Amino acid sequence: MAKLELLKPKAKEFAEKLRDECKKAGCDIIFPQTLRTIAEQDELYAQGRTKPGNIVTWAKGGESFHNFGVAFDFCPLVNGKLDWNNLELFKKVGAIGKSLGLEWGGDWPKPKTDLPHFEYKCGFTLKDF
Repeated sequence: MAKLELLKPKAKEFAEKLRDECKKAGCDIIFPQTLRTIAEQDELYAQGRTKPGNIVTWAKGGESFHNFGVAFDFCPLVNGKLDWNNLELFKKVGAIGKSLGLEWGGDWPKPKTDLPHFEYKCGFTLKDF
C-alpha cells in the first residue's frame, strides 16, 4: 500500500480524515496509490494502449495530480479484503470525501470516471504545478 507521507501535508491530512470518517461510518478503506513519478504515470498510461491490460488512467506523466502529491486512490475493505466491485461502497466513500472538500473522480464524466480517486487541489491547476 502507498504511503500517505508521500502526499503534500494538506492532502495527507484530508486522506487521514477521510479514513477516520469512513471508519466512523462503518467502512474501512486503504490507499493503494498516492504520489507517482512521471515514469510510473507513463507506465500506467501505456497499460491497455501499448502494453497488455485494461486502461487504468487517462493521464500521461505530468498530467495527473498524483504526480504532484495532491491525489490519492482508495479501495474499500470488506472482511479484510479489497473490494474493487462494490459500487455502493465507492459511492458512500465518495460522498464522505466530497463532504470534506475533496474532488471525487466518481463525479467526472464518462469515460474518465475514476471511482477510487480523490484530489485536493486547493484551487490549483496542473499548469500551476
